[in-house]
Amino acid sequence: MGNTFGAILKLTTFGESHGVAIGGILEGVPAGFELDLDKIQYELDRRKPGQSAITTQRKESDTVQFLSGIFEGKTLGTPIGFVIQNQDCKSKDYSHLKENYRPSHADFTTQEKYGIRDYRGGGRASARETACRVVAGAIAKQILENQGIRINAYVSAVGNISTDKSWQELDFSNIEKNKVRCPDLDRAKEMEDHILEIKKQGDTIGGIVTGVIENLPTGLGEPVFDKLHAQLGKGMLSINAVKGFEYGSGFHSATMKGSEHNDVFEKTDGKITTQSNNSGGIQGGISNGMPVEFKVAFKPVATLMQKQNSLNERGEKVELDFKGRHDPCVVPRAVPIVEAMAALTVLDFFQLQQSTKL
Repeated sequence: MGNTFGAILKLTTFGESHGVAIGGILEGVPAGFELDLDKIQYELDRRKPGQSAITTQRKESDTVQFLSGIFEGKTLGTPIGFVIQNQDCKSKDYSHLKENYRPSHADFTTQEKYGIRDYRGGGRASARETACRVVAGAIAKQILENQGIRINAYVSAVGNISTDKSWQELDFSNIEKNKVRCPDLDRAKEMEDHILEIKKQGDTIGGIVTGVIENLPTGLGEPVFDKLHAQLGKGMLSINAVKGFEYGSGFHSATMKGSEHNDVFEKTDGKITTQSNNSGGIQGGISNGMPVEFKVAFKPVATLMQKQNSLNERGEKVELDFKGRHDPCVVPRAVPIVEAMAALTVLDFFQLQQSTKL
């Protein structure tokens, strides 16, 4: 249970961090769409470990192998199956965790739920699973781009260092020009230095990824339970280490008056828009044609290169001396994951909307 995301466009993922491979099955992709397989691999390369000194040094090529659903570069309309081999597993680094529970990890809860767990690298709870989402999201992004819909995400904060510029003031072409993936290049250097300092301390730090969806048509989203922002929130909150999601004015709206918060309608060049965008492009759970703006908060990675006290399966006190290769800050590698979940959510609603009209 809980391994499938989406209604019409459905992604099911499988595999553990230190298993033979991870993979997925993507159903509901329209037939006849010509895919750029190099672009899919490019998105995976943005997420893969070992990119720089501020990421985990696990070395994985993360080369995707498609098994079905694509013929001569075009989608068949049938399930797209794919796998990514696990090549650089060092399971012995986790042998000391066989009976011990790491603080703020899924060790205890997984054991309580199933009565068994794969302690190597976190098993199914590992963020390595998100590589499957990036493959599926890269396919969805290409289809959406063909409709003129653009999805971009970037790091807007690391710890207490954040950019004070709005996304409209930033040049998205700068996102891939630094290790942190922050388009504010001055802040990016500060963020990188901060992550490296935290890493030296054997500690970790959290951050925020901002996402923007442009040129989204009106009418996407279902009232009541399947609101566009509700499904976006579900997608984002399903990503490892995510602790918060907000869209539009978010939590700041709680401090505003209605007269300040309302987005007044206007007509520009024959198109209805709003003077402000506190709604974040979504009203009543349905897209209103304005850019969808959202933020995703990531906690500090739970594995520290420091000794920590904990308990084992018998409830006995233990001192854990952590080993392995881990990110001191997850947000730089989370950027393509956020984009992927946004793309999967939007394309699912896009297809649902098409199915409701003659």
